[in-house]
Amino acid sequence: MSTQTAVTPAPTPTWSEGGFKRVRQLIAGVLAIGGLVLTLVNGFSIGYLIVGLWLALLVWKPLHGILVFYATISVYPVLRVISISLRPTDGLLSRSLDLIPPGATLNSFVELFEEEEFLRWIWNSAAITITVSTIGVVIAATGAYAFSRWRFPGRRPLLIFLLTTQMLPASMLLIPIYVIVAQLNLTNNVIGLVLAYTSTAVPFSIWILKGYYDTIPPDLEEAGMVDGCTRMEAFYRIILPLSTPALSIVFLFNFLASWSEFLVAKVILQANQVMTWPLGLNELIGTFNTDWGKYAAGSVFVTIPVLLLFLWQSKYLISGLTLGSVKG
Repeated sequence: MSTQTAVTPAPTPTWSEGGFKRVRQLIAGVLAIGGLVLTLVNGFSIGYLIVGLWLALLVWKPLHGILVFYATISVYPVLRVISISLRPTDGLLSRSLDLIPPGATLNSFVELFEEEEFLRWIWNSAAITITVSTIGVVIAATGAYAFSRWRFPGRRPLLIFLLTTQMLPASMLLIPIYVIVAQLNLTNNVIGLVLAYTSTAVPFSIWILKGYYDTIPPDLEEAGMVDGCTRMEAFYRIILPLSTPALSIVFLFNFLASWSEFLVAKVILQANQVMTWPLGLNELIGTFNTDWGKYAAGSVFVTIPVLLLFLWQSKYLISGLTLGSVKG
């Protein structure tokens, strides 16, 4: 008795699958061509072409179109700052939305260095920021290791206390920090500002590194000590190299918090020779007149170190933020 195997025919694409896709492609092509035509008719105004291409992408690939729109509105304020810094003096109050303004000039950048002490402001900020970031990493690396590996009396209350300090806004800590700095005769001194920033950077850094150290098996240190390492040698030769992503993120967070901080610096530093760049740019804002050209030019310059640091540590950013969150 022979058996016959039924052959299931391959499903044929319906109009709703293939036809709708072709319609979207056709509409997208019409929108792109329409944007090109409007650009040619209106004297090569590139805005029509950009809008036409974006609408075409939105119809053809809606998700990609939404992401492009979000990226545009995120980057546009930065481009506006660059545009203002390139404007001539008589066009600073212009409401034009052109990214490259008519008569673009670099006079604001030149005047920023010639008429203001911008290099001194940048130098003070860089010295303070790098010092705070380095001290924060060194202290937090050893402190977090102690909290992660040893069980000593008061360990949990101390961890809760460190976490509590991060819940207090900077304005509440401003008065006690200023009183301590004043008693140490460190007002108008970058060392006083370094101490103030370090006191707020270390607790947060300890929490990040403690969570990261918890993910590293203690067996690695024990194997190193079996081979002749002391506890500190195992820490420096085994734990620290494995903690490079977390250490990089801690340095990055401390850098960002110190680089652009204004409120504490405004209270502690008053003399012109110790001003950081937020204080210096704030001096450009007057009661009746504000030099927006130099202000925008300075804003462009101060973003460069942060941008370079992000690009340098981008490979550690995701791993450093996630690996320490497995254990508590």
